[in-house]
Amino acid sequence: MSVNVALLKSICEIAGAPGFEQRIRELVIKEITPLVDEVHVNNMGNVYAIKKGKQSKRVMIGAHMDEIGFIVTHIDENGFVRFHTLGGFDPKALTAQRVIIHGKEDVMGVMGAKPIHVMSPEERSKPAKTQDYFIDLGRSKEEVEKLVEVGNPITRYSELMEMGDCVNCKSIDNRVSVYILIETLRRLKEQEVPYDVYGVFTVQEEVGIRGANVSAMDIQPDFGFGLDTTIAYDLPGAQAHEKITELGKGTGIKIMDSQTICDYRMVAYMKELANNNNIKWQPEILPAGGTDTAGIQRMNDGGSISGAISIPTRHLHQVIEMAHKEDIVASIDLLEKCLLNLDQYDWKF
Repeated sequence: MSVNVALLKSICEIAGAPGFEQRIRELVIKEITPLVDEVHVNNMGNVYAIKKGKQSKRVMIGAHMDEIGFIVTHIDENGFVRFHTLGGFDPKALTAQRVIIHGKEDVMGVMGAKPIHVMSPEERSKPAKTQDYFIDLGRSKEEVEKLVEVGNPITRYSELMEMGDCVNCKSIDNRVSVYILIETLRRLKEQEVPYDVYGVFTVQEEVGIRGANVSAMDIQPDFGFGLDTTIAYDLPGAQAHEKITELGKGTGIKIMDSQTICDYRMVAYMKELANNNNIKWQPEILPAGGTDTAGIQRMNDGGSISGAISIPTRHLHQVIEMAHKEDIVASIDLLEKCLLNLDQYDWKF
């Protein structure tokens, strides 16, 4: 299987800041409707793609649709826009980057800050803060206010490119998982699954796993899988014990992150399937950060037997993120096998 780069490009480039997922939600619904038995959208905006199984148990897969972004908080007397972050940012990555304010129409802007030429030596030595930045739209206050108002969402501007065996774009986190879930549902279309599959495209993960929490309470899954990116720190200067994962070394099977210790039975199940089906994989322990897996595992009467598939990604939460095509395909392969064989494993403690 090769990666459908055109589809991935559409998914990554479309806007969808936390709480403002309308555009990516519309794209997802269009793609999944022919693939599953039912499609629902809950009050919070999570999309449920439901494929009925032979038995009554439920399995939930969470892939968040939102991307890190910003929200307009102020327009000053010269038309410069101040903002608040939606999700976590490395401030030094913002300098001179293009963004889009989604107001009455989409307006292109650029992140500005005090030029280094006029900084004092003390200012130059200090790390950048998000509060140091503003957005320059190249327009007067009057022109800006015709198009933009406080509360408008802002996303980064980037086009997906292929680079060697990799793809890079803004919002690989977590649009690559949206792609993986869609392609897995496509594979399952003509197959029987043992349990009801709830593929959930969640909202507001980047600001606290909010969508997954709500959907897990609603669905009450017996089994759960999170789909999200993870750090590939396979860069110059990285020590072997710091790498977390590496690009091209296979899909990541999560063991734990700061919010989830994956069920040891699920970890063993995933490893066994990967090994038996020649799917390249690598273990993932992430010391900081969390995913929808936390909500799927715990926001449920009695909890669910949960694990996660993690896609190694370089430059996470920066302007351009990068993933390897082979790791993307391996993630689809593993998720498919996991969903088809849940009734064949001994889940006893």
